[in-house]
Amino acid sequence: MGPLLKLNKLRTKFFTEKGTVTAVDDVSFQINAGEMVGLVGESGCGKSVTSESILKLLNDRTTKYEGEILYKGKNLIDFSEEQMRNIRGNEISMIFQDPMSSLNPVYTIGNQIAEAIMIHQKVDKKEAYNRAIEMLRLTGIPSPEKRVYEYPHELSGGMRQRVMIALALSCKPQLLIADEPTTALDVTIQAQILDLIQELKEELNMGIILITHDLGVVAEVCTRVIVMYLGQIIEEADVKTLFKNPLHPYTKGLLKSIPKLDGDRSQKLNVIKGVVPSLQDVPSGCRFAPRCEYATDQCKINPPELMELNNGQKVRCWNYETILREDENYAVNTYQNQ
Repeated sequence: MGPLLKLNKLRTKFFTEKGTVTAVDDVSFQINAGEMVGLVGESGCGKSVTSESILKLLNDRTTKYEGEILYKGKNLIDFSEEQMRNIRGNEISMIFQDPMSSLNPVYTIGNQIAEAIMIHQKVDKKEAYNRAIEMLRLTGIPSPEKRVYEYPHELSGGMRQRVMIALALSCKPQLLIADEPTTALDVTIQAQILDLIQELKEELNMGIILITHDLGVVAEVCTRVIVMYLGQIIEEADVKTLFKNPLHPYTKGLLKSIPKLDGDRSQKLNVIKGVVPSLQDVPSGCRFAPRCEYATDQCKINPPELMELNNGQKVRCWNYETILREDENYAVNTYQNQ
């Protein structure tokens, strides 16, 4: 049985007044059923555009997709808008970052969930409302039979996020894209939402793409992690390998910036120098070279390819072997000094 979703050299181009901008460039990865994969990186690195490209949510008059988006072996790029409507919210669902901008303020919660169920599952209104109530109950919302008649503004942020999850899962999709599902929620609600997504993944055997800035969340709930920078994948590995042995300088920088409970509070957190370049001014060589302490002349001229190593780890860096040797020497010296 093949992967549930496979992206093959996906490119997403925007046509702007200043010219064509490639927001997602040569992105390839796959998701299997029952697997949760983390997609991480700074704001503007292409995470959300990648997810929106999978569902072809971007304006088709100003956007062009190239490559392949293979869902169960079929290329979604070739699908018509009518065919995509049958996929969206039914077989592939998405939890968006901000529930207040995603939920319609003039319709009740029940109406919005029931509508999706009636469209895709072809059931009557009564059955759709019963399913909506059951989905709200499944997400842990108290008194769901009352909540279905409430409007989004009447609910708390955590409740609205649970409604978004109920809406996304109402048709029992096979693939869920969760775009920053715990953004702006307090840590207690974050934990509850993540536990809920994991439970539903096991119950429905869904494949999940978790888009997040929080590497701590990725370490806790994902099996694999994909790191993006300026529209490209720069590293991919299983979670244990990446956290123990990151090979790309950008990934190392992200991991070093995580606060540690046993760290020295008098020291400042590590930061990655510089800023992400504009997509209209992409560096000619390695895209991370202007911010990289390991950059050489080769890095500034020739863009590296995404290379796969013997252990399955992938990295887009000319100098990953230098970084690997440094880490090995550091580990040996630390052990000898103990």
